[in-house]
Amino acid sequence: MRIEKFVFGPVGTNCYIVINEMTSECFAVDMADCPQEFVKHIKDAGLCVKALLLTHGHFDHIMGAERFAEIFGCPVYAYEGEENILCDPVLNASATMLGQSYVFTKAEYVKADTQIETAGFQVEIIPTPGHTEGGCCYYIGEEHVLFSGDTLFHNSIGRTDLPTGSGSELVRSVREKLLVLPEDTRVYPGHMEETTISHEKKYNPFI
Repeated sequence: MRIEKFVFGPVGTNCYIVINEMTSECFAVDMADCPQEFVKHIKDAGLCVKALLLTHGHFDHIMGAERFAEIFGCPVYAYEGEENILCDPVLNASATMLGQSYVFTKAEYVKADTQIETAGFQVEIIPTPGHTEGGCCYYIGEEHVLFSGDTLFHNSIGRTDLPTGSGSELVRSVREKLLVLPEDTRVYPGHMEETTISHEKKYNPFI
């Protein structure tokens, strides 16, 4: 596995391309934008895009999803509990923070504690409500890799003051769903730098 990070969008969102180096297949995690130079990078690398996974429905994680899916002809997956937020510009904060409405209505919704098989990897869906009611993380056990969206950050956690957010639920999600993962799990968050489960267990002041 090789992971490439790109920072896109109005609030600096981490968007990831996860590459199977044996097959040149890949999948993406979150898509704040889809600029032409990014598309060219993927095509020039000869990568075959198999899916886009959304950690949650806030505007800064979905604004490039439709263009990305159209260009690469791939499905877009999200946890079933997030449908309301993806489809509502008030709940996903685009109407209030951007001053313009943005929704994404073409996601394929998956159930809790199931797996998506894509690009040769088994990706486990871990529901982590708190930042939003239907937010989730994606865990690849064989690689000890977690894509945490806006649930868990380096020395921090996601904000909970937006619609459907809950501080107590978010802390519970992190403690009960994420900190039980192997300590060497590498955490790739929706903003800021990467971290590990071991580091957050020792130093995260919120948990």
